[in-house]
Amino acid sequence: MPSNRRLGLFSATTLVVASMLGSGVFTTGGFLLQQLQSPWLVLLAWLIGGMLATCGALSYGALARRLPESGGEYFFLSRTVHPAAGTMAGWVSIVVGFAAPLAATALAFGEYLRDWFPRSSPQWLGSALLCGLALVHALRMQRGTHLHNLTVGVEVLLVITFSALALSSLPPGTTMRAPPPTAAAGEFAVGLLWVSFSYFGWNAAVYVAGEVRDAERNLPRALVIGTALVTVLYLALNVVFVFAAPWQLLAGSPEIGRVAAQALGGARWADVLTALIALILAASVSAMTVAGARVYARMAADRELPASFRLHAGVPRLAIAVQCGLALVLLWSASFQSLLTYVGFTLNLSSAATVAGLLRIRLREGRQLRIVGWPWVPLTFLFGILWMTWSAVVRQPVESLWGVFTLAAAWCLWRFARIARGG
Repeated sequence: MPSNRRLGLFSATTLVVASMLGSGVFTTGGFLLQQLQSPWLVLLAWLIGGMLATCGALSYGALARRLPESGGEYFFLSRTVHPAAGTMAGWVSIVVGFAAPLAATALAFGEYLRDWFPRSSPQWLGSALLCGLALVHALRMQRGTHLHNLTVGVEVLLVITFSALALSSLPPGTTMRAPPPTAAAGEFAVGLLWVSFSYFGWNAAVYVAGEVRDAERNLPRALVIGTALVTVLYLALNVVFVFAAPWQLLAGSPEIGRVAAQALGGARWADVLTALIALILAASVSAMTVAGARVYARMAADRELPASFRLHAGVPRLAIAVQCGLALVLLWSASFQSLLTYVGFTLNLSSAATVAGLLRIRLREGRQLRIVGWPWVPLTFLFGILWMTWSAVVRQPVESLWGVFTLAAAWCLWRFARIARGG
């Protein structure tokens, strides 16, 4: 067994859970209520989002059994479609998949703690979180893994406890007073794209596949178990959020969790939920720090990046440092809401291309490549992604064009690198 395969099923699963339990679930609900104007449609969007994420996890699990190495979409697309597709996905993962969500999550962390630390801006609080966790993971992988596992276990227990208490405290008859669903299909698809931002992370374990023991068996299990658990937690949290107060009060609020807690239990509940959210956001930054740096390392191993980005003593220290630097730049120059559609649009296209690569090798290798739910699971995932992205192009063309520009820039980087190497 390779010495660098240090992560077991539990660690891989907690990586998935922590990557998904980020800032999105505590901010997206308010925007969804404003877009859909119905708590029931908001809950339906979270349910369908979880189903699509599960289909994606099952598809990626099949790829992980076939190609159990680190690198995520970059590695998969390089091997199943073309090196250009892999490099494009790698650059998308570096900038859109990790640096931007790291910045957004750290900014949300600072916003939630702003009242507790009035002398520090959200940007400074978020920067301290990014740098501190980068230092922990750069010094020693195993130490970071233990911290990460402990944090995720505590946060899941706290989310379950809060959800149970909050559900029992909901005003009687609130669900009956909710307005009926009226949103158009296109508006719902755009809302589903925002929900997908919160579910990103279901594929986190594949980025560290080369460090997972018995990867062919543990990776698919980690992806599916982690995704299913987070889907249940998301549904429970959002039932609390959307029914805690009149939906008009919650619509458009970026702090829907705190507003809902305030309505249910006053300032004490709001402070308790703020502490829980801060813990969850810290765990999410920890997970993305671990997973994102492995993309750099994989690209360096394939000579798409300098060799200094490779693993050294089992840890990609330079990759962690550069990733942290990119996230800091975005933290100080962008807002969470402005990234929502852009990140969702771009990453969904990358995930769809990866599943299309799975279909390609399945048709080539036949039943030798086992895929749970073949062919409906991967096709359902692809249909859902294409529906969401097309609706975004029609209704939010500016953000979608930025996504297309990012893909085009990634292709140019691959082409220039190939020319420089004399290819």
